[in-house]
Amino acid sequence: MEKKIPVRSEADPKYTWALEDVYASDALWNKDLEKARTFPQQLAAYKGRLAESAATLLEFLKLGDEIGILFDSLYGYAQRKSDEDTANSLYQGMASQAMNVMVAVDAAGSFETPELLAIPEETLERFYQEQPELEVYRLYLTRIRAKRAHILSDAEEKLLAAAGEMSQAPDSIYSVFADADLKFPNAVDQDGKEHAVTHGTYIPLMHSQDRTLRKSAFESLYGVYGQFRNTAAAILSAQVKQLKFRADARKYESTLQASLDGNYVPTEVYTNLIDAVHQNMAPMYRYVELRKKLLKLDELHMYDLYTPIVGDVDVSIPFEEAKETVYQALAPMGDGYRAILQEGFDNRWIDVYENVGKCSGAYSAGLRKHPYVLLNYSGTLDSMFTLAHEMGHAIHSYLSNKHQPATYANYSIFVAEVASTCNEALLMEYLLANTTDKRRRAYLINYFLEQFRTTLYRQTMFAEFELEINRRNERGESLTADALNTLYHELNVQYFGDGIVIDKEIDLEWARIPHFYYDYYVYQYATGYSAAIALSRRILREGEPAVKDYINFLSGGCSADPITLLRGAGVDMATTQPITEALKLFDELITEMEQLMEE
Repeated sequence: MEKKIPVRSEADPKYTWALEDVYASDALWNKDLEKARTFPQQLAAYKGRLAESAATLLEFLKLGDEIGILFDSLYGYAQRKSDEDTANSLYQGMASQAMNVMVAVDAAGSFETPELLAIPEETLERFYQEQPELEVYRLYLTRIRAKRAHILSDAEEKLLAAAGEMSQAPDSIYSVFADADLKFPNAVDQDGKEHAVTHGTYIPLMHSQDRTLRKSAFESLYGVYGQFRNTAAAILSAQVKQLKFRADARKYESTLQASLDGNYVPTEVYTNLIDAVHQNMAPMYRYVELRKKLLKLDELHMYDLYTPIVGDVDVSIPFEEAKETVYQALAPMGDGYRAILQEGFDNRWIDVYENVGKCSGAYSAGLRKHPYVLLNYSGTLDSMFTLAHEMGHAIHSYLSNKHQPATYANYSIFVAEVASTCNEALLMEYLLANTTDKRRRAYLINYFLEQFRTTLYRQTMFAEFELEINRRNERGESLTADALNTLYHELNVQYFGDGIVIDKEIDLEWARIPHFYYDYYVYQYATGYSAAIALSRRILREGEPAVKDYINFLSGGCSADPITLLRGAGVDMATTQPITEALKLFDELITEMEQLMEE
């Protein structure tokens, strides 16, 4: 019998998040909204005055902190309430109101950067002497002033800002094209039954044990993309051209430098990732051969990459059991770390189960009051890993907010996936260490291997494709559908080897990856995963000293650049070592999988 999904009002309160910790009532939220509406006028009063005195500058910067803290609560509460039931227009409206005020605040404070840049160095140094409290903001001010070479005149900045909406056009057009306009023929299984093919059903269909269905879905999806390949190429080309326009306008040497500079990440981190994976293709080729062997196929095709090579082990994990397992698995992190985890479990940081209209998926929102985690827990192994993952984000936010002033509490996107993936890696190590059943162990290793394939190899291949299309554009080469297909085909050959048939349909995969419109984003999945594997191994190997360094990293916010913060935790992402070590573990896991499946 199909389980009934409850409406929000039927949800058991103990499995819902405690948003009353932020606002006890909507009336109190509305009171703060009215306060927020005074911020644009307060900010405008400082226009032309930031160089006036140390006291004036300090007042302005403190006002900025106050604004940030209030909006953390205002928008955080409204968006969480909206996500409880996306059909509830009241909270959609509240989130929209908060966003509108935030936009007005940003517009009112647009004078900040030009005025800060205009303050002479000797004047700023005198301000620090006159107002010791300004020292808290020294790094913040230094970072803004360090971008001087890439800041334009007032008129040019206004022109570039006005072009901001146009720069989003390729992404917006692609979203409408891919999500709204493209329709795919139904796939047909081995019994002749039809299955709808959509963006949401495609990957589940690729996991099917029915090879006829997988092949049919594969051909359905890429057959349609093939019909529109020239349109898709034109949209992607427009994206790359607008990135070059903005990089050139801001006087960067390349689009890569322009993108990574925002996170204070040197371009070598990106190129080192690609180089390290290139030097470790052999384990991937071994994995392809193992997959072919275990699936008992004469030929392995691209539509055979997602179906599990170990049949489902019957696993049902109630939420209370998942919490206990995650708590035990994180014992190597020490009592302090687990006390925060337990606080989250005991004090309703988590919205656990699905209800009608609830936002899908999972996330962590790091509010200053305390983090909030949204789940749609379903009792699967994947659900338990998601719990560990999101609580990693939550504890990272909790520690950054606790130990950093508001100015430095938000950590860089470059390190965002490290804490979550480190938790997952420790959970995996715990499950493997406490599993005697060979089939269950093989099932877990298969899960682990797929994380490596999809996160480290696949995302690096995406990163290499993105880098190459930008470089071609910078050289003045055109990005036609044929050129993109050829490049993507060559990368698949390089990354998968000759143990698999590189079907012509996969040449079009670039056309269905929305991340290519995120501006050099995907590489961070691979670097974050590599860093997390290295950190989890160090914690298991060295114990308390490694944990202390790791907690310091989690507590760092953005008080240093991400490479420096990770270096303090014992991982140097400016080198290829973490990536090489992660791929060594992948190789060891393949060896164990081969042995398990032979027994």
